[in-house]
Amino acid sequence: MNNENWEVIIIGGGSGGLSAALTLVRARRRVLVIDSSSPRNRVSSHMHAVLGHDGKPPLQLLAEGREEVARYGGVVRSGAVVATTAVNGGFSVECSDGETFTARALIIATGLEDQLPEIEGLGELWGSGVAVCPYCDGYEVGDGRIGILATGPGSTFQAQLLRQWSPQIVYLENEVGVPTVEAGSGLAARGIEVVSGAVARVLSSNGQLTGVELTSGAHISLDAIFTAPRFAPRDEPLRKLGADRTEFPWGSFATVDAAGRTSVPGVWAVGNVVDANAGVSVTIGAGALAGGMLNHELILEDIQVAVTAMAEVNE
Repeated sequence: MNNENWEVIIIGGGSGGLSAALTLVRARRRVLVIDSSSPRNRVSSHMHAVLGHDGKPPLQLLAEGREEVARYGGVVRSGAVVATTAVNGGFSVECSDGETFTARALIIATGLEDQLPEIEGLGELWGSGVAVCPYCDGYEVGDGRIGILATGPGSTFQAQLLRQWSPQIVYLENEVGVPTVEAGSGLAARGIEVVSGAVARVLSSNGQLTGVELTSGAHISLDAIFTAPRFAPRDEPLRKLGADRTEFPWGSFATVDAAGRTSVPGVWAVGNVVDANAGVSVTIGAGALAGGMLNHELILEDIQVAVTAMAEVNE
């Protein structure tokens, strides 16, 4: 495949990248997906709220997606992209093993990394007792004693959100506190317990979360923890290509329109690399939309090439 030219290269083989690839290969486009095999939800044993796939392991969904893309002639290649460069008529993509590929257009679907607070035991339980999304994991711990590990001003609303799933919500102030009097009143009004003090470590037994220990030595029993990590998009290709960015309270992300177009002509982006809040269902839809709209743009280019060629013949 070295130096082979493709119509579209998709960097990232998660649910968004594979969804875009499936749309494009069914449109008979030559598509290469380069996948580093590190999806955001790789630590989760099951995914939920995904229509038709509720309870399915996320890695199984991706394996089935790769098979579907291959069935229509798409190629999914393992590897890490180390360089993306604009070249005449398209883009060049270099992988860590030295192979280079070119394409007319790119879709970046590389996702993000959740950067957790540096608290002993927290990372080990990420995806199996510690979570971020109540729509993905709230039902499974419903009516349990749920801790909200505060990481910023939005954590009080995260506590209010989880109150939908359980009356036993414990807001762990950690080093954040309760940001406003109004937020504190809201917590009290809905029976949400507030625990002061920093969290020293997360407690578990046989891989099962049991609670937290504060720096004071106090133990708080819990069945689950929800928190808001820092979102770090894996968007080096977009940065290198000069895509415009938008600053959000939760981080800096490349700017895209509703279909996934970036400010760089021929470069699209979908999923968590541009939208930290997109779950699997939203990401699949975004990938399908981007794939379809990119195909439309390629057709417009094909028309122009054909018209120019016909004019030259008739001269």
